[in-house]
Amino acid sequence: MRSHHCGQVDRSLIGKEITVAGWVHRRRDHGGVIFVDLRDGETLLQVVFDPEDAEIFAEAERIRGEFVLTVTGQLRGRPEGTVNPEMLTGEVELLAKQLTVLNQSKTPPFHHDEHASEELRLRYRYLDLRRLKMQKNLRLRHKVTSTLRGLLNEMGFLEIETPILSKTTPEGARDYLVPSRTHLGKFYALPQSPQLMKQLLMMSGFDRYYQIVRCFRDEDLRADRQPEFTQLDIETAFLDQEAIMGQMESLIRGIFQKVLGVDLPDPFLRLTYAEAMERFGMDHPDLRNPLELVEVADLFQGVEFKVFAGPASDVESRVAALKVPGGGVLTRKEIDEYTAFVSGYGARGLAYIKVGDRGAGAAGLQSPILKFLPDDAVESVLERLGAENGDLIFFGADKASVVNDALGALRDKLGRDRGLLEDEWRILWIVDFPVFAADGKGGWTSEHHPFTAPQVDSPEVLLANPGEAMARSYDMVLNGTELGGGSIRIHSREMQSAIFEILGIDSEEAETKFGFLLTAMDYGAPPHGGIAFGLDRLVMQMANTENIREVIAFPKTQMATDLLTGAPTEASTKQLREAGIRLRSTSS
Repeated sequence: MRSHHCGQVDRSLIGKEITVAGWVHRRRDHGGVIFVDLRDGETLLQVVFDPEDAEIFAEAERIRGEFVLTVTGQLRGRPEGTVNPEMLTGEVELLAKQLTVLNQSKTPPFHHDEHASEELRLRYRYLDLRRLKMQKNLRLRHKVTSTLRGLLNEMGFLEIETPILSKTTPEGARDYLVPSRTHLGKFYALPQSPQLMKQLLMMSGFDRYYQIVRCFRDEDLRADRQPEFTQLDIETAFLDQEAIMGQMESLIRGIFQKVLGVDLPDPFLRLTYAEAMERFGMDHPDLRNPLELVEVADLFQGVEFKVFAGPASDVESRVAALKVPGGGVLTRKEIDEYTAFVSGYGARGLAYIKVGDRGAGAAGLQSPILKFLPDDAVESVLERLGAENGDLIFFGADKASVVNDALGALRDKLGRDRGLLEDEWRILWIVDFPVFAADGKGGWTSEHHPFTAPQVDSPEVLLANPGEAMARSYDMVLNGTELGGGSIRIHSREMQSAIFEILGIDSEEAETKFGFLLTAMDYGAPPHGGIAFGLDRLVMQMANTENIREVIAFPKTQMATDLLTGAPTEASTKQLREAGIRLRSTSS
């Protein structure tokens, strides 16, 4: 049907007869000559219809946008002054000799060059996917996945599939449940991850496993989350944390070099969880942003200003400052907008100091809080932050979690708003996470998941002081996005039982939910560990987009709906009856 893709057409084919096929991207009538930009998913090719060929010209007058064509003609160089360097095929054009309209098209609801709403794009996703940008994104995704497979195969990993219909287990988010027709009243769960299955594979003797796998989590969505997502899942046996991290660095360096031609650092930077929270307010900092949080609680202990003095004397709180170089130009309206922004993270306000004349003492500063603070404390803050004329300093004073959340988010927003982000790849590991996080009810939850090994070998030591336990875990962060997270796993029943006890899972519940894993541990479970990378997030970063839906062919909205097909939909009475389900009315 065609001899060449548009992307294969170049000057080497000038003078030859070729046939191309695709969609009408744009049709233009210039002084009696019709020009069509033909698009085939790879690129555009300009096709010329000359009025001297009356029959084919008459056919060309009837074609419109998104018509599907094949065109046969002679390739020629573009006339002087008409070369388009923005097009891959911008030096040539096809003089049409034969035209076949394979299919017509209604007027599309949006043009490829228009800024259409995401709702409209998702509703007509098959049209949206014709755009060259989306074609490029999905071709990049294919190249990433095929390259990852090649690299992992070279490293001795085996690709092994794990079940999609599985058992519901508590892993942090709600499960999607699937009713069983053959076992009425019972349900499968779609896997949030293959975590337990890949651990069982290690216990089965397969010491290098990987899988590009679909995972499902019924959780609130955002720009980098989907209810169904793709994960590069990896597990190894008989490797310690250093060896696993080293192999994963090699993998990610390899994918960036082979796909983008980018050389990432060797080795990757490492930060502890505690340092990341202190300096950036989050465990996935964007290091392209030069702004940092600075602890100043010690400078405000005992001052009369209770907003600062209270948190400064509370071990569960902090007082942190964030210097914005040149931020003194921000207006009161802009500062108020930032204040409203941090309120969404629990902050009750956003104190600030503008530095006008550093050498003039308090007289050179502007702030509504200066009258409440001693001059020596203010001067100490300015010295610690290295403040200069024209700078602005924001403060957060509250429970440490609130300050971290609010100033961490503010740091990110200021970095974007003020154009502070460096144009480079900044990748790092975050290590030494706590094993547990307080659940706010006097108990504990897992910081990662309940199968993460602590940095202690004795269950008794862990049980004695769970809040101080550090995990053998590691997260990889790229430009402020968590690419993946992993850990060394627990491989002894005694330690796993201690973790369950701390989490409030008694022996009966543990046996019901995880009995198959605990039993497997009794039969020579090897030391093992692994990691899971969010493939969608990785491709999103490599495609230089901030929305995960731009690199997924058929994504859901932030309300977990599919605008293309209308899913989720109601099930028929017959389907519900076969599954043994009866719906209750939700009306009052």
